[in-house]
Amino acid sequence: AFGTCHCTVFSVETLFPLCPNPANKMINKPLFLTYVYLFMYILLSSGVILYNKWVLSPKYFNFPLPITLTMIHMAFSGAVTFFLVRVFKIVSPVKMTFEIYATCVVPISAFFASSLWFGNTAYLHISVAFIQMLKALMPVATFLMAVLCGIDKARCDVFLNMLLVSVGVVISSYGEIHFNTVGTVYQVTGIFAEALRLVLTQVLLQKKGLTLNPITSLYYIAPCSFVFLFVPWYLLEKPVMEVSQIQFNFWIFFSNAICALALNFSIFLVIGRTGAVTIRVAGVLKDWILIALSTVIFPESTITGLNIIGYAIALCGVVMYNYIKVRDVRASQLPVETIPDRITKDWKFEKKSSDIYVPDNIGENEGSSGGNGTSSDMKIDEETPLISSSRLSHIGRTQLTNQYAIGK
Repeated sequence: AFGTCHCTVFSVETLFPLCPNPANKMINKPLFLTYVYLFMYILLSSGVILYNKWVLSPKYFNFPLPITLTMIHMAFSGAVTFFLVRVFKIVSPVKMTFEIYATCVVPISAFFASSLWFGNTAYLHISVAFIQMLKALMPVATFLMAVLCGIDKARCDVFLNMLLVSVGVVISSYGEIHFNTVGTVYQVTGIFAEALRLVLTQVLLQKKGLTLNPITSLYYIAPCSFVFLFVPWYLLEKPVMEVSQIQFNFWIFFSNAICALALNFSIFLVIGRTGAVTIRVAGVLKDWILIALSTVIFPESTITGLNIIGYAIALCGVVMYNYIKVRDVRASQLPVETIPDRITKDWKFEKKSSDIYVPDNIGENEGSSGGNGTSSDMKIDEETPLISSSRLSHIGRTQLTNQYAIGK
């Protein structure tokens, strides 16, 4: 009767199995908002791409001036973000000196403007579906630029994934019925310009200790990109606008610019609500939806079986690459422990777990394993918000920047 006393911790569900847990209602609302933000991101990203194609295509709205369209986006985004940062003070500006602006913002803006210019020009020559298939080369371009700039190392497993992606894109290009060399060169050039911009953003801004969200990024980069685009616009498109009778509809371009800016804001919301894995899956889902929609909206976008096979092969390489990057970042954030410290920690945990029983749901909520597990078996939450977690923020930010909104 007076033996050892064993204490047991009961959860609310154990004591009152028929009573609903009020916390479930609190969990459902954030989860619902997460799905809403993801839906907005996929919808706006697909809508902006299809809208740009419709505006630029000679068969539809017939405004074949991609630099002009991109400059409209830059001017509108720069003006709106100026009011948000300086007038309404919704987002605080970062400490930006002239040295940082000249050495970081200016080169990043130059490659940002180039990627938008070349990417939008590709809409004049090739279909939206084929452009999305070519965008599977983005991890390849980013990896090559990172190796050349010395911020990443050449690895066999990553190289094999890049080779698989490249083979898939080549097969998809071979199966393209309306293959156009000029449009393909424009799109691939834009992809490598965007990859170099991503690498420069990591090399230059992170070394300065600066982090820019989509709003502050547009606040600093959009005006500078507008200046860079002015030179090719003056030489290439201004003479065409003087000779040709190009129709200009204010509401068309105003709504187009609003959609592009709204996409940036949706990216800002998605970064704060989801994890890197979810963002990457959403990007893949968006590509498939966009390819399907483009064939319906633009009948000339014919997809062949070889297109699908090639894109599926490239997609396998992209998925494996994403898995490797997520795994590497998680491994780099694991605490380094010596063997004696780990043995002592495991022994203390086992002794504690033998005296008290902790339900599995409490163990997960408190960040420790329940029952007889060790701390190394802790379930890692793949949906950790990127704003409050540093271990996945770079991956999520890089993936979203790959889908960057303006003009794409």
